[in-house]
Amino acid sequence: MKRDFFALYDALIAEVKSGERIEYARLGDRWALAETASSSGIAMFTEGKSIAPMFPTLEGLPLDKAAEAVRSWNFEEASLGLAAANAFFNTRERIEALDALTTMDVYSTEGIDLHGLTVGIIGHMRGPAGLREQARAVYTLERAPQEGDYPDSACDLLLPRCDLVLITGSSLVNKTLPHLLELCEKATVILTGPSVPLCPALLDFGIDRIAGMAISDREALRARVEQNLRGSPYGEGVPFLLKRR
Repeated sequence: MKRDFFALYDALIAEVKSGERIEYARLGDRWALAETASSSGIAMFTEGKSIAPMFPTLEGLPLDKAAEAVRSWNFEEASLGLAAANAFFNTRERIEALDALTTMDVYSTEGIDLHGLTVGIIGHMRGPAGLREQARAVYTLERAPQEGDYPDSACDLLLPRCDLVLITGSSLVNKTLPHLLELCEKATVILTGPSVPLCPALLDFGIDRIAGMAISDREALRARVEQNLRGSPYGEGVPFLLKRR
């Protein structure tokens, strides 16, 4: 049976039930930001605008319309589209209504015994404390590999060997997530990072845990994006976790 490549994206977009309009949208060197009067959302900025955007601008669009841009093959527009979706999903009020869990581990590996596991990390992330001392093997797979990383073309070979896979939320923007999930059918999968929408519908696509962030300081977050500040944005938010039941 032919799979629907965009099924995951359509499920995500369908859950954005808000007509609140985007008042401000901005691409920084590292993060994309979308703001309404009451909320903010971010996603990792991904370069790539060879394809024309779906919309001239996201500013002025209602959130449920702007979120459709996450399907765009113009990755810069898709970055803003995911930020718009996160402005809906990643508010503390909405997350707490879902009975999501606060967590101090941004990778949300609590309760998983890492000893002897083969672990894949999609994106250049450190991973949870003690991972490399406990795991049997750790493969970091990265589109722009640094020393010790495998290029992402090794995913087809290495991910089927893994017991646990941590996937960066930016995989939603660059459209690699659907195929990565196919390769991880036998693994526990955690979608993690500030780009991740805390959307329960994603748990129906082979994701076991969703580790995202509710923004708590909108002004500081805007300054981070506008001034291209380095470092983690978790200082402007609170990590939350959703698990497959």
